[in-house]
Amino acid sequence: MKSEDIILSFAFFSQTGIGVLGNSFLICLFIFVFLSGHRMRPIDTIISQLAFINCLVLFLKGIPQMMTTLGLMNFLDEIGCKIILYLHRVARDLSLSMTCLLSGFQAITISPNNSNFADLRARAPKYLIPSSLFCWTFHLLFCSYIPWGIKGSRYTRNITEMQHNGYCSHKIPSGFQASLFATILSFPDAIFLVLMVSVSGYMVFLLYRHHKKAQQILTTCLSPRAYPEMRATKSILLLVSTFVSFYLFNCILTTYMSFVKSPPWLIHTSAFLAACFPAVSPYVLISSDSQVTRYCSALWGRKPHILTIITD
Repeated sequence: MKSEDIILSFAFFSQTGIGVLGNSFLICLFIFVFLSGHRMRPIDTIISQLAFINCLVLFLKGIPQMMTTLGLMNFLDEIGCKIILYLHRVARDLSLSMTCLLSGFQAITISPNNSNFADLRARAPKYLIPSSLFCWTFHLLFCSYIPWGIKGSRYTRNITEMQHNGYCSHKIPSGFQASLFATILSFPDAIFLVLMVSVSGYMVFLLYRHHKKAQQILTTCLSPRAYPEMRATKSILLLVSTFVSFYLFNCILTTYMSFVKSPPWLIHTSAFLAACFPAVSPYVLISSDSQVTRYCSALWGRKPHILTIITD
């Protein structure tokens, strides 16, 4: 085995292990907090789903890629390839839509009383579960095209019109068919991405206005709910920025690889970038979301009364 393959396998193993550990911590934390009877923020339902989706992305992308770098090229048959790639695509798209939903809900939460979102703020928590179910249903149905054109790796390595990623192969579209196919498939992603960036810009504007207001009046005159909400908003903005950065880099590589046969190093680079956000996001939330620290303190028996400060 080449030294490059050993380094790549270690990189995928480390990325998958670290990411699953962080996301599993968040999932277990929210489960324990819920079972202990403490009140939770509405956005915690989205964050817990996002953590679960991140685990799926890491398992479905990191483990097959790691096995490929170790030289296990034919461990999946055609049915296995179809299932793995379908579930990975669903999880990837859900990660985008859940991050968009998270930023949108937080923007509504911190919107001022005289804004157009004031009436929606009280009803927004009731729409979180239906919105989440809609996202799951939509992506499960929309990604049903994935199995078509997917082949196992055993008999397609020498076919020129097939793109091989080490454990599965898919047909490379050409000409007008390729452009039409890419446009249709990228349209939902573009909508979610535009919404996410627009909402993030709105939240940045609200944070700037809040900062200017805080400089003009005494902090004791401000609403006690303002600061937890603003800290949560900064945490979500950091999460969105991380997602958009990795997403755009990976989209560029994925688009290029959809039209031409790519060398192995480019395929591995794209796979590593695709799993960067799921691996990093739990640590972004743990380090920047003060409510996660409060949950940990309550479960570990330190200052349990601190959970009374909850942002709705």
